[in-house]
Amino acid sequence: MLTILKELCLLSGVSGNENEVCRYIAAKALKHVTHLHADALGNLLAFKKGKKSTGNKLMLCAHMDEVGIIVTHITDEGFLKFAFVGGVDRRVAIGKPVVIGDKKIPGVIGLKAFHLVDREEEKKVPKTDALYIDIGAKNRAAAEQLVELGDYGAFVCQPEEFGDGMFKAKAIDDRVGCAVMLKLLEEELPLDVVFAFTAQEEVGTRGAFGAAFSVMPEIALVLETTTAADLPGVEKHRRVCVPGKGPVISYMDSSTIYDRDLFQTLRRLAEDNGIPRQTKEYIAGGNDARTIQRTKAGVRVAAVSAAVRYLHAPASVGSTADFENMLRLTRLFLREMAQQLDET
Repeated sequence: MLTILKELCLLSGVSGNENEVCRYIAAKALKHVTHLHADALGNLLAFKKGKKSTGNKLMLCAHMDEVGIIVTHITDEGFLKFAFVGGVDRRVAIGKPVVIGDKKIPGVIGLKAFHLVDREEEKKVPKTDALYIDIGAKNRAAAEQLVELGDYGAFVCQPEEFGDGMFKAKAIDDRVGCAVMLKLLEEELPLDVVFAFTAQEEVGTRGAFGAAFSVMPEIALVLETTTAADLPGVEKHRRVCVPGKGPVISYMDSSTIYDRDLFQTLRRLAEDNGIPRQTKEYIAGGNDARTIQRTKAGVRVAAVSAAVRYLHAPASVGSTADFENMLRLTRLFLREMAQQLDET
């Protein structure tokens, strides 16, 4: 699975422009699915028949998009002004490399030279309108030969394993969920499953809205990442979760109270099969579950997430063991759902 994750994390797929990621997933999934199509919002929906026919009762969901930037203006000097797409921490964006547009024009996020900053400015995080992207153009005309207004930009980070079983890359959120689903598509499934690779999660779980209304599942499992704050200076009760301690099984976050029976089922499956697991110690974050849950008459939702440090930053860090255990736990969940749905 790690090979697939590395390939996914190298792709550019900022919210609203997930085409590159969608094409990769479609090519991987096509030979394993019964039906595959992309909808108007950019979601990729794949249906695969399993041993038991249950139709659209069960949906797995992971989002394809990542945070990034969009070009809003080109200055006379050839610099690009931009807005962030999704929740990017401005404190860690300065000086980071990006690639712009389909041509992947290289650039770097810049700011006024430090020797020109006064003491009051030193104390503040620069606002987005104070930042720019330098693509090496000598003037506006030269820049306009390379980029256009509305072009998307993605951060650049070479995926790699390091340290004690850790992995760093941009867009681990949520390419790890996509990688888990792609691996499951290669396997014989115990029941019919709809795989929803969603768009525009980072700007308000917009893609999941259309996907859920199209599929109308009874049960949905969201495969995600969640914020880990296990860092020096953070009180223990605010650390949320810790990479390496297993998948995070959610009972509640800022936007969803998860189905209690599904939560308990996931917890039991982990315990009975020797899979380390954890829950959030601090209620924060949200994901596509909030939108899926409110579809039509309501959907029972659950979430299994990887604990990841530095979410929405140019580089994030997670545990490779956690990624593999997400896959194991999801596989067990499908078997359990095949049995339960067959009994209803």
